Amino acid sequence: MTIKRMILGLLTLVVIILVSTALVSSWTKPQIQSQLQLYQTNILLQAAEWQVPEGEKLGSTRNALIGEQPVKTALTQYQEVRQSAQKNLERLSAPLTPLSPESELDPKLGSAPVRRSPQQQLQSLINQLDLRLGILHASSGQAAVALQTWQGLIAQPESSELTQTAAVLSGLWSDPPRLLPDAEQQLSSSLKGWFRYQALTQLYQLQQRQDALVQLQAAEQEMARSALSRLVIVGGMPVLGSLIGIGLLIVWLVRQVTSQKPSPLSPSMVRANWPVPWERETIWQVVVLWFIAFFGISLLVVPLAVQLLGLNPATFSPRAQTLVALFSYVGLVVAGLSILYFCLRPFLPQPLSWLRINWKGNWFWWGLAGYLAALPLVIVVSLVNQRLLEEQGGANPLLEVILQSRDGVTIAVLFGMVAVLAPFFEETLFRGFLLPSLTRYLPPWGAIATSGLLFAIAHLNLSDVLPLTVLGMILGFVYLRSRNLLASMLLHSLWNSGSFLGLLILGGGLN
Repeated sequence: MTIKRMILGLLTLVVIILVSTALVSSWTKPQIQSQLQLYQTNILLQAAEWQVPEGEKLGSTRNALIGEQPVKTALTQYQEVRQSAQKNLERLSAPLTPLSPESELDPKLGSAPVRRSPQQQLQSLINQLDLRLGILHASSGQAAVALQTWQGLIAQPESSELTQTAAVLSGLWSDPPRLLPDAEQQLSSSLKGWFRYQALTQLYQLQQRQDALVQLQAAEQEMARSALSRLVIVGGMPVLGSLIGIGLLIVWLVRQVTSQKPSPLSPSMVRANWPVPWERETIWQVVVLWFIAFFGISLLVVPLAVQLLGLNPATFSPRAQTLVALFSYVGLVVAGLSILYFCLRPFLPQPLSWLRINWKGNWFWWGLAGYLAALPLVIVVSLVNQRLLEEQGGANPLLEVILQSRDGVTIAVLFGMVAVLAPFFEETLFRGFLLPSLTRYLPPWGAIATSGLLFAIAHLNLSDVLPLTVLGMILGFVYLRSRNLLASMLLHSLWNSGSFLGLLILGGGLN
């Protein structure tokens, strides 16, 4: 064994340990899918308050999107998420550190994010759910259940804004009512969206403030109409895209069965189109060095740079978190392209020219069709995955930043990362280099599956492995069939952009 292979072997062992540790660690973290569903539920509650003006024929559309009993539906969904969160909290055996008062409610723009353990995050989520569950019960005519729910929050030893809000709400729905000082200010600052309107409506009715109630109802109608539009985008567009995607998949399957021509993905045709002059060791070297660069930048370079600049990550605002993530990702792109260049230079006079990028041809339609076909497949796999992992497996930390973002600079930087940088670099590495390289040693579908799995593992979240493997396989299929990296880049960009837009819309569900 050569010294080079010994070093690669040691580095491979380091990568396996680091990746395994990250995946195991993600198991203790809750998935974000159930919380995303609640964001959509909040929009549904807002839209349900819209009263169709006379003369407008939108009642059927409204009812189709919202359903017959939106509050009951929301109550059921909140209870399911609450039960799941409680189950996950009980699963964690470590003792729970008391929450600080300021860590109870969602951080506002510009505030410092509080670093919390998984137990603290789950307990904070449960407390927020209980506060809103009480309002849902009260709005459903179950005041006794609401009071009991809020009493559990009030009885907590640590006083916080959340416990104070629970006390105000408990007073509003008590018999006789108790109006606490600064009730309006407390409700306005700590509640959002539909929940704030419900609480303030109850307060104004008890105070007999008719003018304030009329203004509140007018604002609520404006918000409800906007929420209905957002609901159409968030709920309707994926369904429409999935239906088109199912149609495309059926057409493709029929053609595969009835076609008499040799498959474009036959091993001989693929290897003829992608002659690979390097051996297994080069593939091994590129993948291992990329993972080492990834962990080196995220675990050493970025923390060291932050420390040298005298910054405290615990005080970072969402914009600061985003800029640090941008710096880290740009460093990873530079490192990754450099690794590709120097590893492939002995085999090619211009290593990066080996990538198939051609602005002519039908790459756009391949990318668009691939995106539509990916929608139903990834959605179904994600739902199955959510059940299998029982809401565990972690999530990309940037998702929460996107959900909370209201700053134009932060949104622009995040969009540039997910819609431009990530598709360019990840497609260059996983489809441009890795996939064709694997076709020398594996059948095309084996190469597609292997590159898709490595693509998913590189995201270091257990909850992402199955869905992103499926997405990675679709990206690989589109690249091999179109023979143009622009097609898979477009598909990747459309996927990330759609997810990003959906998160932005959902993030407005409580505002």
